[in-house]
Amino acid sequence: MPDDAASRGETEPRTVKRAQPKTVDQATLDQYWVRPEPKHPALTRWVRGVDENDQVIETPVVVERPLTIFLNDQEIVTAMTVNDYPEYLAVGFLLNQNMLRPDDVLEGVDYDDELEVAVVRTQRATNYEEKLKKKTRTSGCAQGTVFGDIMESFESIALPQDAEIRTSWLYELTKTINATPSLYLEAGAIHGCVLCQGNRPLLYMEDVGRHNAVDKIAGYMFRHGISAADKTFYTTGRLTSEMVLKTVQMGIPVLMSRSGFTAWGVELAQQADLTLIGRAKGKRFIALAGEHRIVRDADPTAVSEEDPRHQRKAAQGDG
Repeated sequence: MPDDAASRGETEPRTVKRAQPKTVDQATLDQYWVRPEPKHPALTRWVRGVDENDQVIETPVVVERPLTIFLNDQEIVTAMTVNDYPEYLAVGFLLNQNMLRPDDVLEGVDYDDELEVAVVRTQRATNYEEKLKKKTRTSGCAQGTVFGDIMESFESIALPQDAEIRTSWLYELTKTINATPSLYLEAGAIHGCVLCQGNRPLLYMEDVGRHNAVDKIAGYMFRHGISAADKTFYTTGRLTSEMVLKTVQMGIPVLMSRSGFTAWGVELAQQADLTLIGRAKGKRFIALAGEHRIVRDADPTAVSEEDPRHQRKAAQGDG
């Protein structure tokens, strides 16, 4: 980026970055299968501007790129994404829209960085021309889409009844995830989703829209044959209808967030008997569905409040 500050008589620009909380130790980070790479040069760009005092500053901003997804020879959708795991995003999106079936055999997933295109190829012949004509825009950042027939499969899914979420796990997970280095902590303007098992976070994906982060996890699970029955899904964003639909589609019995709920999200969770936990910050949480899976094995009075340095936007609202 050209620097002509001196020619304009300006002082050296002040670097503005988000406050960095104390992070977890390396041993904890090594337990992740996949976690954010906030220092990756393709994910942020330094931009010059001015602050409230009209002082010149430079700050990192998240880079968005289009990704066009094809299923075999048919163009399905173009999504705006940070594009760090395009192959997983493509597969997960198609799974969560019921365009890929659980028993589908993939012949390949090809990504062209120059064309910004991901092509998922299956042994089964596919044609979703009619399905693409009926789609519903959903709430949330970067506007996801849910196709009209998704409720048919949703209503037939039975989530495992013997799954559990221990409050000791819940407290440990929120603390670990919030202290994990992330693109959010580096530049903001991003959502995160984490697949967890017990007290251990396994897959941590971020994107400009939380639906993209969900889809990347779904794609990873499909390609690596990971069971959903004993997993917990964590998101930094609101517990909306879309988040509930996708979690149930993946067969995950517990969905939790540090943010709040929408009424339709709660209604769908109750219908599917999904354990829905929101406003999980420090010692506090609220469950509005599937409470029977919660095992209260930790004393909340012994848990400290959340460090303000770990607070995201959702700590003060439901963003």
